[in-house]
Amino acid sequence: MRQFSKISFVFSALSLSVAGFAANAQELITIQQAVDKTLQNNLQVKQAQFSAALSDENYGQSKNALLPSISGNINGNRNFGRSIDPSTNQFISQQFNAASGSLNASVDLFAGGQKVNQIKQNKLLLDADKANVEKVKNDLILQVVTSYMQILFNKDLLKAAEAQLVVAKQTANQQQQLLDAGNKTLADVSQAKSQVALSELEVTNAQNNLAISYLTLNQLMELPSDNKFEVQAPLVDAITYAKNNYSAPEVVATAISVFPDIKLASLRTQAAQRGINIARGTYYPRLSFGGGLGTNYSSIKPKVTEVNNGFKEIVIGEVRGTQQPVVTQTPDILRTLSNYPFGSQIQDNFNQFVGFSLSIPVFNGFTARSNVRRARINYQNAQVDEQLSRNNLNKVIFQAVADLRAAESRYESTTNAFAAQKDAFFVIEQRYNVGLANSVEFSTAQTNRNKAEIDMIQAKYDLLFKSKVIDYYLGKQITF
Repeated sequence: MRQFSKISFVFSALSLSVAGFAANAQELITIQQAVDKTLQNNLQVKQAQFSAALSDENYGQSKNALLPSISGNINGNRNFGRSIDPSTNQFISQQFNAASGSLNASVDLFAGGQKVNQIKQNKLLLDADKANVEKVKNDLILQVVTSYMQILFNKDLLKAAEAQLVVAKQTANQQQQLLDAGNKTLADVSQAKSQVALSELEVTNAQNNLAISYLTLNQLMELPSDNKFEVQAPLVDAITYAKNNYSAPEVVATAISVFPDIKLASLRTQAAQRGINIARGTYYPRLSFGGGLGTNYSSIKPKVTEVNNGFKEIVIGEVRGTQQPVVTQTPDILRTLSNYPFGSQIQDNFNQFVGFSLSIPVFNGFTARSNVRRARINYQNAQVDEQLSRNNLNKVIFQAVADLRAAESRYESTTNAFAAQKDAFFVIEQRYNVGLANSVEFSTAQTNRNKAEIDMIQAKYDLLFKSKVIDYYLGKQITF
């Protein structure tokens, strides 16, 4: 009996060093590898990266909006019935073909600073989306650490439960042998079998919990649910390293400078402030410079040819009294009409223009004022969100430091309690083997030892997890 009890103690003592040993057929994953797989495969990270890519495109487009806009236009028509002759701009009633083309360009010289402020806001929004990518990664890292630690915790619980099942079965066999020899009662055997059943239930529960924790980590890493792997357990030094004296104000000061949640909130506040300037731009006039060129063609437009034949005299009156005619000379111009070729029309009708355009807002139904007011409210709301982020970070860090100190004390207490319960169980076991203790005393001592071991395992991983949470807020790489 004593030999099997020692086996359970050996299993517990070696759990820290052998929990991460995996079969050759399974991959051994460290906590950093689990984090890397999650950040590489997780769809939430990909969505955040797509949002950042869209913001990058918006930022580039806002800079390109400063460039001139150029547009070209070509029209071709076959006209029937009553139409306007493009060559004379008069109504006609006949069929003809018409074509026109133009090229126009314009650039804003002043628009209330809206475009410049839009560029600055889009740059801030781009930085905010990049910070959001880091925030999503940060949140996932904490989830991975939690799931990873849960696997380690459940593996140790399973080992402890299996070791206790070995002890319970050996005890039941021994009680049966003693009953056959007439040294024990049927009640003692029943009590031992009851303990075996309870131990088997603990093993089943531990196996189920371990399977669920593996499934959770697989889902975070976006791997198949039936993917098999083993996790690397922390060394004993990792538990010792976890005991550190952290100052909450110092952790807060460091976290504010490195934690992406704070950077994200700050950038969104700055972007909202820039939005006020964008909205104010609608109060100002818009000055634009533009130019263009164009030409047209009409199939019914004739080509007019003029020939100067000198001068001719025209009577314009007579002298009063003498009736002598008064004549004047005018140019004698002979005009002839001919077909006007397409190429010639396009060349002859070519025109250009340049000019300025000034648009002055007078009244727009208070739309501009409403936009400015909304922008100010958005800015105030962003300020509150940023302050809430800072307050929440301060709160959770102070709580995390307090939890770490409590976890240190609990780990020391449970370690001492487990050592005491092991000694107590050893004494009861010796007394029970020689008939000086009954089965109830033995079962009670065994239960107390099991509970003390489970409490110690929980405290051990709770301490390690709480220390990793502090590292998380300090921006440190989480490793064992």
